[in-house]
Amino acid sequence: MVLNRQDNIYVEQCLKQCLPEFAHINHYWDTKRAQVIAKILPGEFYMTRDNVAIATTLGSCISACIWDEHSGIGGMNHFMLPLTDKEAHEVDWGQRGMASDATRYGNFAMEHLINMILKNGGRKVNLRAKVFGGGKVLKHMSDIGERNISFVMKYLADEGIPVEGSDLGSFFPRKVLFEPISGRAFVKTIDNLHNDTIARRESAYRNRIDQAPVEGDVELF
Repeated sequence: MVLNRQDNIYVEQCLKQCLPEFAHINHYWDTKRAQVIAKILPGEFYMTRDNVAIATTLGSCISACIWDEHSGIGGMNHFMLPLTDKEAHEVDWGQRGMASDATRYGNFAMEHLINMILKNGGRKVNLRAKVFGGGKVLKHMSDIGERNISFVMKYLADEGIPVEGSDLGSFFPRKVLFEPISGRAFVKTIDNLHNDTIARRESAYRNRIDQAPVEGDVELF
């Protein structure tokens, strides 16, 4: 997608305002929505205090969209595995104090996102969540999607964060777009019978992270 000069200006302004921890995330201008969108990949998360939407594509992975309903501060994560038994001191935290690859696991992904929201002015009592993904798209694997769903719902219940909406399970991948400032989320299912790109991508990603230690342009809609 080729951006005109004005669109580039919008994206550049957004990058200047976004937290340095998220400068590496792909930001682009959505002409239809007249909005900057940050697109996250498996193992990434993003938090914003600005009018920026967050997008991702999910198969068996889960994205938790969490926001402070009063301040509009919020974000989205994207994790593939429910949890790891490694402790925080065993993780390579990489640059800027961020666990670069640890957020592929749900327990780290949830902790980092929530802590980042609270650190930037959100209040625990005001947090709300919407949860997406967990489709059974990898036919040759155990149902990691169901494990992810069970994990994230229990995690949010234990933390006392109400789930205000969800689209979970089934056999279809999903495209998700979330606006933290309003709490609105948009979901589009993908016909998995005719599009196995996400399944292949997740399978390759799963193979890579299974073997790795814990260390730290498609337009949607």
